[in-house]
Amino acid sequence: MAATPSTMLSLGTPMPDFELEDFAGRRISTSDSFGSRATLVVFLCPHCPYVRHTRAEIGRFGRDFQPRGLAMFAVNSNDIAAFPQDGPEGMKQEAEIAGYTFPYLRDESQEVAKLFKAACTPDFFLFDANRRLVYRGQLDGSRPGNSIPVTGADLRAAAEAVLAGKLPSGDQKASLGCSIKWKPGNEPRFS
Repeated sequence: MAATPSTMLSLGTPMPDFELEDFAGRRISTSDSFGSRATLVVFLCPHCPYVRHTRAEIGRFGRDFQPRGLAMFAVNSNDIAAFPQDGPEGMKQEAEIAGYTFPYLRDESQEVAKLFKAACTPDFFLFDANRRLVYRGQLDGSRPGNSIPVTGADLRAAAEAVLAGKLPSGDQKASLGCSIKWKPGNEPRFS
């Protein structure tokens, strides 16, 4: 299983706003999160072994931090023509299995992934109350097969810092996972 690292988008980058449909066809806008103490955007997909390995903790993270003022959005940018299991029905099943309490959105055009320079699943982007990127990196050090427990330690520490009005540690390790499955001819050229 080949792993792709996060691009590690520059800290301080303003949060791109977007509006997408969830797996049930409802339109959801990130502008609804204005006034949140923090916002997390995470790129996921149902078939990725890295997401399957961490999805219960990602669900737990949402249930723990959303009541504390963190807005959360999951985005699936994969090409569903090539990976039909990543379509709306697969997303719905994943959300039910993992207990996601946050919107899970479909990026059909893949433009949102490009705005974030998202490269892999899972890929995490945490923004402060001013909607500036303060953390991009791994959930924790666990990977399929490495026997490190899935705790969400890195992302949880970053979220705790932001909710306390502080900056997360600058020592941030890239997330690692399956590459986003780009549509033919739509592959980005990130610099």
